Amino acid sequence: MAIQRPVSKVNSVAASLVSPLLFSLVSALPFLALPGNPAHAQQTSKTVQDYPAGYTDTPFLPGGKWRVHDINRPRPRVVTPGTASTEDQPGRPPSDAIVLFNGEDLSNWQAEGRGEEQGNSVAPEWKVANGYIETVPKTGSIFTKEKLGDMQLHIEWATPKNVRAASQGRGNSGVLIMGLYEIQVLDSYNNVSYADGQAAAIYGQYPPLVNASRKPGEWQVYDIIFEAPRFEAGQLVRPAFATVFHNGVLAHHRQELMGPMRHKAVTHYEPHEAEGPLLLQSHGNPVRYRNIWARRLDDASR
Repeated sequence: MAIQRPVSKVNSVAASLVSPLLFSLVSALPFLALPGNPAHAQQTSKTVQDYPAGYTDTPFLPGGKWRVHDINRPRPRVVTPGTASTEDQPGRPPSDAIVLFNGEDLSNWQAEGRGEEQGNSVAPEWKVANGYIETVPKTGSIFTKEKLGDMQLHIEWATPKNVRAASQGRGNSGVLIMGLYEIQVLDSYNNVSYADGQAAAIYGQYPPLVNASRKPGEWQVYDIIFEAPRFEAGQLVRPAFATVFHNGVLAHHRQELMGPMRHKAVTHYEPHEAEGPLLLQSHGNPVRYRNIWARRLDDASR
């Protein structure tokens, strides 16, 4: 005779809960909005109808010509983002970037002539190898043929792996925006030097908020938002501002600049053109650069 096992109270309760749930799910299957199901088409149609692309009857935003969610407000242009760099490979710039160094040649750069060529621009003599450029002693600084003002700048750099000096003698170079406003390049990894002259400093003016330096020989990154100064009738009407990220860490947050770079002196503004070249400084140390690009800043459509 078969032995009838008693049903536990727990199993009985579970069955009473699960059965209605399964019934509800099975009953709902015909109405799930899956591709090919009429309910899916109805849901898609409803989404288009219920979510308009904009409005023409909303309030105007203060001080502007656009309404809140204005359907006629220009949409941003499409830019394909770049890719991140690795220690072995530079990333790809955004699709609208002005590529200043492509890893192959210095065709976008020039140098100040010397001797018989003094006063003329000449081809740079910096080393080009393995996707980077490297300073060469006694060849001078180099600067771009392209002139820029307000811009987003991306530049990667590396100081020598073998440390042979201290303070300002370790991997010293500089990124001079418009040829005037310097973000210092220096090996500041366990290297004591004056604060407004270390890596990522606005040279001679402001130290960075933090020291985000990597080890000597490793690639480092500056991402800079620069707003050029404005002059009218020979007078300064708006100073320059710089936001600087060093290896992804904020070093300066829209810092107002006192003026162009000066060494051991207080600076002040003097009128100059609205745009100028990007200059990479030669300071006698073998510093490398790669993946240099810029984007002009233009908010006219906003």
